Amino acid sequence: MGSNARASGFLKECMADALIQLMPQKEFSRITVNEIAAAAGVNRSTWFRHFETKNDALTFKLVQLWLRYTAVQPQISQHYTLENAHDFFKFTYQIRELLTTIYQAGAQSAVYSAFYQIMISQQSKSTLEAYAARFYSYGLFGLLDEWYKREFHETPDEMTQLFRKMI
Repeated sequence: MGSNARASGFLKECMADALIQLMPQKEFSRITVNEIAAAAGVNRSTWFRHFETKNDALTFKLVQLWLRYTAVQPQISQHYTLENAHDFFKFTYQIRELLTTIYQAGAQSAVYSAFYQIMISQQSKSTLEAYAARFYSYGLFGLLDEWYKREFHETPDEMTQLFRKMI
């Protein structure tokens, strides 16, 4: 990755982090781009150069967290597969506070978008692979949605067992 791409990624993550910091303080729909930009130390136009919506910023952050999580554990694919379901549940359990913040803001569609981006990035454009990516991303989102509603009561191991029984 070139230095411009790294700088752009750092800037995008900084703006996403600023949004996340504002979320517990103010209703999500009322957080303005000006407030996010000010908290990130950038101007308004910088935000719009990188994101169209606040959900885009949250999705970007979640994808970055997954990529960072998998980068330090070389045995894990950076892309979601059926074989790394346990890793997925461990990861989501580790970021459950952030997920709770996102859910409480009513922005859970950003979570689904992140799952889909992680899954589709590995896919070629075949019909089967496209449908499979949608199927698994919706399925995982449904499991996570229920897990959140149950306040993450089950462990990642228990979630993996439930997932494998369903598949």
